[in-house]
Amino acid sequence: MTRRQRQGGSLRTLLASESLLLLTAAIWGIAFVFQRTAMDHVGPFTFNALRFALGALVMLVIMGARRQSGRRRNLTGRHAFLSGLFAGLLVFGGATFQQVGIVYTTAGKAGFITGLYIVLVPVLGIFWGHRPGRNVWLGAIVAVAGLFLLSVTDALTLGTGDSLVLVGAFFWAGHVIFAAWVTKRMGIPELAFIQFVTCSILSLIVAAATERIEFQSIMNTTVPVLYGGLVSVGIAYTLQLVGQRKTPPSHAAIIMGQEAVFAALGGWFFLNEYLNSRALLGCAPMLGGAVLAQLRFRRS
Repeated sequence: MTRRQRQGGSLRTLLASESLLLLTAAIWGIAFVFQRTAMDHVGPFTFNALRFALGALVMLVIMGARRQSGRRRNLTGRHAFLSGLFAGLLVFGGATFQQVGIVYTTAGKAGFITGLYIVLVPVLGIFWGHRPGRNVWLGAIVAVAGLFLLSVTDALTLGTGDSLVLVGAFFWAGHVIFAAWVTKRMGIPELAFIQFVTCSILSLIVAAATERIEFQSIMNTTVPVLYGGLVSVGIAYTLQLVGQRKTPPSHAAIIMGQEAVFAALGGWFFLNEYLNSRALLGCAPMLGGAVLAQLRFRRS
């Protein structure tokens, strides 16, 4: 195989992986619509427990329908379980602080602060030995500027809800970095199943201790739970793990950060939320930042 053929194959693989991550961002963005409507009937921990339990069931079906390839992984047995458990703790932290924070702050602020993981990933990645190039830093800055225009419509103050969402952003950044490492060392269905079960169990424990769980309230959230569990968790998180196998963590963060754009569009389409000119203007640098992150600057 020639060098050009290898480069072409690598490029196609990268584009396919990043396309999966963009689809993941679209699914997560629309999920904000269902996350908001679900809070009218159930508590945040009950909602997370239900949707991540459904996501785990999806992975059980996938694991039963296909056999793993004979390719050996570095992590097996106890180490694989502990890796999935740690990934689940990161998902639980991110999902918890985001979902609880939405109750106490506006959707605009929550979207902006959550999107800060675009910058947090390359910053935290330094401690993992990653060295993001100038294109990634520039893309991240442009994307965050777009997030500000898109999401923040009033004075940015750090209240209780804002602080909770900010903590969640650190968990999401940590999960992006850890997922990039662990998906190269263990099977994706197993990793996804363990992390979903971990998040669901922890959410259920907290919900039982702090929230009122009623059957009728759960039935009133059937559609949000089904979307959040089957699509947002079962499908999207799996696509994330598959896409991150061949995508650098910094690139993955910027691409998945496009969920803010899809969240704004979903709110406009499904909830009749108004997008002013400033919000629409913010979509351009959000998408532009993702493009800049893929460019390679040559030394003169």
